[in-house]
Amino acid sequence: MMANFPGNVRPSPLAILLIAIGTIAMLFYVFHTPSMKSNYRYVSMEELLTASIDLAMKGGNVVKTIRNENHLDQKSKGKTLEGANDPLTAGDTQSHIAIVNGFRKLLPQLNVVSEEHDISAVDVPSPSYKSSVIHDLIKEDQMVLNKDITVWVDPLDATQEYTEDLTQYVTVMVCVAVNGVPTIGVIHKPFVDETYWAWVGHGHSPNLDYPPSNRLLSLPADPKIIVSRSHAGSVVVTAKKSFGEKAEVIPAGGAGFKVLSLFTGTADAYIHTTLIKKWDICAGDALLRAMGGKMTTLHGQDIDYGNKDQPKNEDGLVATLSNHEEYRKKLVEV
Repeated sequence: MMANFPGNVRPSPLAILLIAIGTIAMLFYVFHTPSMKSNYRYVSMEELLTASIDLAMKGGNVVKTIRNENHLDQKSKGKTLEGANDPLTAGDTQSHIAIVNGFRKLLPQLNVVSEEHDISAVDVPSPSYKSSVIHDLIKEDQMVLNKDITVWVDPLDATQEYTEDLTQYVTVMVCVAVNGVPTIGVIHKPFVDETYWAWVGHGHSPNLDYPPSNRLLSLPADPKIIVSRSHAGSVVVTAKKSFGEKAEVIPAGGAGFKVLSLFTGTADAYIHTTLIKKWDICAGDALLRAMGGKMTTLHGQDIDYGNKDQPKNEDGLVATLSNHEEYRKKLVEV
């Protein structure tokens, strides 16, 4: 492309250089930037998975930086049902902005539900939506109607532990539900830079694996039950009555951490007996489904993630990789 100048005007060498650079950049963008398959009506699940991973990591970077610099700006939302403080930090809000605004920039039609509610129109970089690594790991792409998708975001899980500098419990989570069913889950551990993801029926991250099989074949005599730190005391009594005196109760922070503990073999079952929000559990539910596990309410019902106006799961939960009904029934009997 050549610029035309009047006969009496001679462009400077700098102007010619700038025009040449601009032309090359435009041609590179047109011919080398991969176009999105997603549009206003349909969403590519591969692109959405890739973007979800990228945004969870971006949120995690914010969370880590704020904690390391000790700029938490801590406030309180009030009390939880267990009477514990429910804190809010700059890590929560800034991670929320990075993730939610990133989704809005890439796919403005998406229905995104986040634990936090800051709607600041802060400009953020567009997330990556193409990855040859992810493309090679999944079986095939799938186009899904936008109206059938709900994205659940927990920009900082285990905020209380975050304020106590117990960073091993902290995760950032993104979940994609299709018609209310958790389909894509991403759990990112920012302080060790580990990301676990799965797309049900299509593939999962290589680091998502099963614990030793001897604890999966049947319900062990000494089951390890992981529960919330905020009400571990009351669950100890229930666990001992349900599973026997050999049962070990492990207090821990963060729903994301607890689900991942099932894959590492740290725990055999994750039990929560009170209200819990869906952004806390949707990603973990998706990971379990992808690997043959299960998460249900204490009554054995699947949890519906389709209605953004109903973020509460009030019926507790049981999550396992195997022997789900045995754990659940023993618990319910007590």
